[in-house]
Amino acid sequence: MSLKRCSPEVIIGPIKMGSDNPIVIQSMTNTDTSDVKASVAQALELAQAGAQVIRMTVNDKAAAKAVPEIIHQVRAALETEVAFVGDFHFNGNKLLKAVPECAKALDKYRINPGNADDTNFKEMVEIAVQNQKTVRIGVNGGSLDQKVLDDLMELNAQSPTPLSATDIFIKAMVKSALNSAKLAETYGLKKNQIVVSVKISEVNQVVAAYEAVAGQSDYCLHLGLTEAGSGLQGVVQSSIALGILLKQNIGDTIRVSLTPNKNVPRSEEVEVCKHILQSLDLTRYRPKVVSCPGCGRTTSTFFQDLALRVNNLIDQELEVWKKKFPGVENLNIAVMGCVVNGPGESKNADIAISLPGKMEKAQAPVYIDGKLSVWLKGEDIENQFIQILKTYIKDKFT
Repeated sequence: MSLKRCSPEVIIGPIKMGSDNPIVIQSMTNTDTSDVKASVAQALELAQAGAQVIRMTVNDKAAAKAVPEIIHQVRAALETEVAFVGDFHFNGNKLLKAVPECAKALDKYRINPGNADDTNFKEMVEIAVQNQKTVRIGVNGGSLDQKVLDDLMELNAQSPTPLSATDIFIKAMVKSALNSAKLAETYGLKKNQIVVSVKISEVNQVVAAYEAVAGQSDYCLHLGLTEAGSGLQGVVQSSIALGILLKQNIGDTIRVSLTPNKNVPRSEEVEVCKHILQSLDLTRYRPKVVSCPGCGRTTSTFFQDLALRVNNLIDQELEVWKKKFPGVENLNIAVMGCVVNGPGESKNADIAISLPGKMEKAQAPVYIDGKLSVWLKGEDIENQFIQILKTYIKDKFT
């Protein structure tokens, strides 16, 4: 699929996005930024999981002073490139002026027009211009500029065909973002130094807001819900919203904002982003495994165990495979549980096994490149298939 995305290519430090560049994954640390050790550890976790842009809270002078050292240590420890964003709200201009090393070290400043008065906004943009940095104009539903909303509500009340309060709210989000972006241009920022976001926590509203922004401008767009929630709710809501927008070629960079759960790494956000992009065939990060959900025909758990083992093998070996076998992330594997869909799915995969269901013969056909290759029998089918898979990867991607 040819990606339209935004017109100008936007460069954030070492990372390029917009235009025909792949979608960029972002995440954000939730450590106290002044705690250099903790912030470095979490930033490394996010980067190693696949985040290309990492945002940090910069809310006081201690945080601003810590930023350059955090960036230095993370980049020194990484083999891959990553960009850093400072998240500023009420006092960004004062912090950037007070700690110029922070202004220079960051690749992008995030400004929320609802939490930045005119002076704060103007001075932050001017500092970005001086340091040749990118700015994200990040409008949030929970901190929308009340004057913009009130003005639109008043006009709407006088209209003979008034819109709903939700429609006016979305219009206010879009107006605040685009007006602020245009204002930033008058202060010296170039179009390819501006990223726009209109984040809301409700799926239908965030889709409508981004569709409106994309229809009225061609700024680089950062997609996401303001707060997606936790666990399955957050994953599902983010997947629906981002999937709808990305399928329309709307969006250049994404974040999934999940409420942290105990014992769940912060990098879960990054993993969800990767699954969304891979599900839409926008980017491939790992071999795809199609596996049977099970039914009354599959009373044995053997196919479940094999599917789990294949996925675990991929997780354990992927980084080594990527270096030894370039392109292995494009591999398609199928582990099927019975004769109903097994042969058909197997023929569509690069390599596949169709395990016997209830009342079927205790033998499993293995398909390679769509053709029946061998029948496996006996007690050692799992190990036999794993060995066939490893050999196939070596032969195909060497």
